[in-house]
Amino acid sequence: FNFLFVSFFIFFLDGNYSQFQACCIFNDRDFEEVEYIVTNLYNKKLMMEFNSTRGNWTGFTAYSMEIVKNRNNPLDRIQREFEKKVLCTDNIGFIQKFGKFASPTIKLKSVKKSSNRHPAMLVCSAYHFYPKQIRVTWLQNGQAMTLEISSSDVLPDGDWYYQIHSYMAYTPSPGEKITCMVEHLGLSEPPLFLTILEPSLPVVEWIKIVVGLCGMMLGFVIVSSGFIYYKKKSAAYMTLRQGEGITDHFRVN
Repeated sequence: FNFLFVSFFIFFLDGNYSQFQACCIFNDRDFEEVEYIVTNLYNKKLMMEFNSTRGNWTGFTAYSMEIVKNRNNPLDRIQREFEKKVLCTDNIGFIQKFGKFASPTIKLKSVKKSSNRHPAMLVCSAYHFYPKQIRVTWLQNGQAMTLEISSSDVLPDGDWYYQIHSYMAYTPSPGEKITCMVEHLGLSEPPLFLTILEPSLPVVEWIKIVVGLCGMMLGFVIVSSGFIYYKKKSAAYMTLRQGEGITDHFRVN
C-alpha cells in the first residue's frame, strides 16, 4: 500500500503552464521505505520524471530527453536527496499523527444460487475504510482466482470513507472452500480472510435429505410409542388374568 504526500508547483507563462509535482510514497506500514518522485508536466503532458529508487531523471519527449542528460549528475542527486528529506522523511511524524487509518468492515454473501444454466454469484463488500487503497482477492481452496471476477471502483461514501464490491461467478463442487481475502492499511494484522463453505450437494438435494430424516424420526417416534403402549397393555392384561386365576382358586377350595 502507498501513502502519498504531494506538493505542487505551477508556473504560468504566456497562457502555457509548467507543473512540478513532488510525491512521497511510503511503501510499508512503518513508514521506513520511502520513494520520492518528481514529475514535470507541460500543458498536462508528461515531460520527465525523477525517481529516487532509480536515482535519475527519465525523459518522455525528444526535448526532455536532451534536458535529462544534463540533469542526471551527482549535484542534482544531492539536491533530490535533500528534497526527499525535507518533504518526506521530516514529515513522517506529521503523517503518522494526522493520516489516520480506518479498517474496513467486510461482508461476504451469496446473491445467486447455482442452477443448471447459471453459476452461483458471491459478493465480497468492504465498507467504511480509509485510505482508499485496498486489495480484494478471491481464493478457491487456497489458490488465487482470476477468472469470472469483477469489481466495482473504490467508491466514496461521502464522509471521507470508501467502499468497494467484488463479485465472483463460479460453479460449486463437492467439498469446495471459497475465501475472500482483504488487504488494507487499516487492518492491524492484514490480510483479513472471510470464508464461505459451499455444501457438497445442491440445496434441493439437502432439502430432500432433511425431509427424509425428519420422516424417519417421526416414524421411529410413532413406532416406539406404539410399542410402549402395547407393552403396557400387555402387562395390564396379564396382571388382570393372574388376579382372576387366584379368585377362581379360592372359589374352588
